Amino acid sequence: MIMDIDAIREHLPHRYPFLLVDRVVDIELGKRIEAYKNLSINEPFFDGHFPDNPVFPGVLLVEAMAQAAGILGFKSMGKTPADGSIYYLVGVDNLRFKRPCVPGDRVHLHAEIVSERRGIWKFAVRAEVEGNICASATILCADR
Repeated sequence: MIMDIDAIREHLPHRYPFLLVDRVVDIELGKRIEAYKNLSINEPFFDGHFPDNPVFPGVLLVEAMAQAAGILGFKSMGKTPADGSIYYLVGVDNLRFKRPCVPGDRVHLHAEIVSERRGIWKFAVRAEVEGNICASATILCADR
């Protein structure tokens, strides 16, 4: 299943400049998702992070992975933010950064459901560029 930006906007409450998923290229409901974020030098955060050596901020990379996981959770539950459901990022464990993401990169975002109990979802997430891991973590999201 492929989701374009319009379908993504139906399943995430985020909007520019904080919507960090450009396309979903594969999803298995209840299991996993693969999406991506294209990084352009025109993104506003590159002006200050860092002017002579632009790097995608690590906190935004974590947020992008969490947004991909959020889409997987919403789609797996058959819910959308329009239904009054919202996903909150409530925890990040075992976060590791392996390489920086820079303008021109297509950052592939992967998330797999580890567990779900009483509205708390655990995901194993990772971000890759050209097959090289940029970051990985276990994240917790709460459906409220």
